[in-house]
Amino acid sequence: MLAESSPSCCLAVLVKSLRILCAFQVNFVVCQLCALLTAFWFRLYLHPSKTSPFVRHVVATLLGLYFALFCFGWYALHFLVQSGITYGIMILAGVEHMHKYCLVFALAYLSFCQITRVYVFDYGMYSADFTGPMMVITQKITSMAFEIHDGECCFAAGVFYIVEFCTDAKKKMRMPSLLEYFSYNCNFMGMLAGPTCSYNDYIAFIEGKPFRHREQETNGKLQGKTRLNDPSPNTEVLRKLATCFISLSVFLSVCKVFPVERNVDDDFIATTPFYAQVVYLYLSMLTTRPKYYFVWTLADAINNAAGFGFNGYDSDGLPRWDLISNLRIMNIELATSFKVFLDNWNIQTALWLKRVCYERCPYNPTAATFLLSAMWHGAYPGYYLTFLTGIVVTLAARAVRHNVRPHFLGSPTHKFVYDIITWASTQIAICYTVVPFVLLSVGPSLKFYRSWYFSGHIGCVLLAIALPVKPRHLRLKEQHSLSSSSDSTDSQKQKAT
Repeated sequence: MLAESSPSCCLAVLVKSLRILCAFQVNFVVCQLCALLTAFWFRLYLHPSKTSPFVRHVVATLLGLYFALFCFGWYALHFLVQSGITYGIMILAGVEHMHKYCLVFALAYLSFCQITRVYVFDYGMYSADFTGPMMVITQKITSMAFEIHDGECCFAAGVFYIVEFCTDAKKKMRMPSLLEYFSYNCNFMGMLAGPTCSYNDYIAFIEGKPFRHREQETNGKLQGKTRLNDPSPNTEVLRKLATCFISLSVFLSVCKVFPVERNVDDDFIATTPFYAQVVYLYLSMLTTRPKYYFVWTLADAINNAAGFGFNGYDSDGLPRWDLISNLRIMNIELATSFKVFLDNWNIQTALWLKRVCYERCPYNPTAATFLLSAMWHGAYPGYYLTFLTGIVVTLAARAVRHNVRPHFLGSPTHKFVYDIITWASTQIAICYTVVPFVLLSVGPSLKFYRSWYFSGHIGCVLLAIALPVKPRHLRLKEQHSLSSSSDSTDSQKQKAT
């Protein structure tokens, strides 16, 4: 009886899981499309010239919470709990320590929710992945705390490796009100898929100041004309929606043709030549990216439709709407180094990791940043395997770039050959690194690496050991001394004239 009922029970569980998964995906897409339409209405009818920042904050917050309730039900209360407790920490801890306490609590609360969702609820199923928005909220909470801390303390502390953040942080040195805080964390434009943005930029958008602020940064004049009107985002929104349509079409049409799981299939490993396994690995991982292109580009379009994301004008006088863009697709697909790929993939998360960890960690910042990224992403073991592998791949790529690349810059032909080789190497290294991120579990991930004889790990370790690279603190010290010497030279020239 047990043997007879087991297949039917497994089938029933599978069908139920697929229904839940499809329902969640439909809810997400419907909410994002509603947010897109709402964003146009928000920009036209709640423009800063027509209403107060208070009204814009209230509407943006209530709509965001409504979308969250629609998608995740009462799980959305976690968003309010995490935001509310960290707001209390900011008030009670003081400027000197608030950034550390907020980072620890926000990350711990996020990890608790991720662990319970994975190991208490459905493992491997994204049925009600309420931790996705929490990941963005965690970034926003910690970014704000670090901005406030840096604005008060970084110049006084004399820490030269975070000076680049001090200018932006000093623009705002007061605690936000509770409404401003929840509006920043839970607004409808970035509630479901982000992206993360600076608190200063968000408040400037709500108050109607981003255009004047960005124009001042680019001198505000082009061809003798001063720009007084708000630039329209409509053209950029249409372009991004077209990108979304193409990405979704590609994903739905080819994602089932090259399943990632086939890379660990016993028959595939036993009967397929290694060169064909390499090609299939690249194609299978390539077909997973359009899903992220769709989600992040749609989120960017929603923010742009509301008027958020203006980033000044380019050299041709056209408005740029990439202030909070999360990816650059062509730079990703044509990346010739591991760093270029990472710099153009999930851009806002990379900037957040740089701000809160890489630029502040005095020892082994690369390893610390990858480990923080693994903790932030979730509780699946595959995430940790991916980011631990990413550490050695990054060190090897950095060593090759520092030691090998200068020898190919002598002629355009040599540079072209170098770019082709590094493009292929980068794409395979990315795919090799990210396989556990998709497979999630330890067993299939190690099975894949064993089928490749851990060649990627071994090769990267040997390259990192054989090719010397100066430690980061020494490189920063040299850059600091060079900039100081150039400044003194310029001042001497000015005195001489």
